[in-house]
Amino acid sequence: MPIEGPVLLYGAGREGRSTRKFIAEILPGAEVDVVIDKGVADIDGTTQIHIAELPSLLRNGRYKTIVRSPGVSIYKTELVLARELGVNITTNVNLWGEYKRGDRRVIAITGTKGKSTTTKLIWTMLKAAGIDAGLAGNIGVPLLDAELHDVMVLELSSFQCSDLTLNPDFIGITSLFPEHIDWHQSAENYFRDKLNLFRRTKPYQAAITLQVANHPALPQPNNDYVHRLPELDPGLVLRMSEAASQSQLIGAHNFENAKLAARIAMGAGADETAILEGIRTFEPLRHRLQRVSVGAKSFVNDSIATNPEATKAAINSFPGGKVHVIIGGYDRGQDYDDLSRFLTHADVAAVWFLPDTGHRIAKCLEGASLPFDLHLPENLEQVFAELSKAPDSFDTLILSPGAPSYNQFDNFEQRGDRFLEFAEKYFG
Repeated sequence: MPIEGPVLLYGAGREGRSTRKFIAEILPGAEVDVVIDKGVADIDGTTQIHIAELPSLLRNGRYKTIVRSPGVSIYKTELVLARELGVNITTNVNLWGEYKRGDRRVIAITGTKGKSTTTKLIWTMLKAAGIDAGLAGNIGVPLLDAELHDVMVLELSSFQCSDLTLNPDFIGITSLFPEHIDWHQSAENYFRDKLNLFRRTKPYQAAITLQVANHPALPQPNNDYVHRLPELDPGLVLRMSEAASQSQLIGAHNFENAKLAARIAMGAGADETAILEGIRTFEPLRHRLQRVSVGAKSFVNDSIATNPEATKAAINSFPGGKVHVIIGGYDRGQDYDDLSRFLTHADVAAVWFLPDTGHRIAKCLEGASLPFDLHLPENLEQVFAELSKAPDSFDTLILSPGAPSYNQFDNFEQRGDRFLEFAEKYFG
């Protein structure tokens, strides 16, 4: 649906600023307001309204279009009201699809965990094949700001999938576990919103992992639209495994992501040589099992791990040795029973449980026979201060919190950066 003014930007982060710039290009002179739930919205060329004013402005017909930032839930009462009143609600991604896509091929990847790695793997494989490919979306660059390429490889979050109108040519889903329940309001809503990526109005080619294929929330595909990409030849899988052993791709779960990436990249035109080269040359994204050596120690920054399944995968990626793990963060009510059971037989030397969720997990483990030393620091730096007094107790320290960062940090990036800064400060 074409964008019309006056326009309301709901959200003032990177995508909000990106969208404001785009509106100035296609609708010069349009009135643009901005609203956030609290604080000051710093976007040039906008007028900030107070959130309490929004319902009356909507009822008075002030806005023709609302552009929702990803962090703004589609379940917010203000957006529910706007939909009831017939206001066009769109997003940065959907606007790109309407105004900028043209005849470019689009690959869209989502999943509870593994989507960033898989997205970058596909991009790396396509580049190795000499295909003009770009990387954008949730992986860092708002789509309306991204350079245009023949093939656009997009990482999409559940927030972006929930009301997606873009029709990709290729779709991949890496994994499905409950996540972001505060945004989606229930696990059922989360799965439905995430899997909305499958509910397209034009044909596409798809690949999913075995974990997703066996998930009860997976909808029955519309066979008029979906073409399943073929499985990989066993010989190629073996050669991929050999390539992975010589690469920076860490963990069995990431090899599953590489297989998914290979199916999609080959569907988009990459050959076997490019697949293997893409794996060998893959450079991990920051904060995603990012291994850094400081002196004789290894520090693994997995700050992106905001759910229990990601933490389990991280621990399984480093078997043996004197491994310590840091777990815990902001408590948004996730279920940690399965992670607690997993930890009772985890192959680690020590676990450092940070507030708030870490202390909750530690309480669940009271009285259990544990194969590791249990510590209850109050903050991240305290972990390093204590370890500096006993440096021989570990050779690998993993930050894989299994929870968001907001109780002690602005975001997961800041948490991961602090982790690596403390590694240099105490062991450099």
